[in-house]
Amino acid sequence: MKADQPLLYYKTKEQIEEYRKKPALEKLVWLEAQMEFFYKAMPEKAKRIRERLLS
Repeated sequence: MKADQPLLYYKTKEQIEEYRKKPALEKLVWLEAQMEFFYKAMPEKAKRIRERLLS
């Protein structure tokens, strides 16, 4: 993949339907885990910018 190409992410209709069937709490727990991971992987400069935007 070239640096100028976007990262594409695909899900089938069946996968989307399975996700829709999951309870809201399960989806929120998963989302929280993803947000924690991305925050830990985020560069310090990005964290400072994010904190300024959220305050």
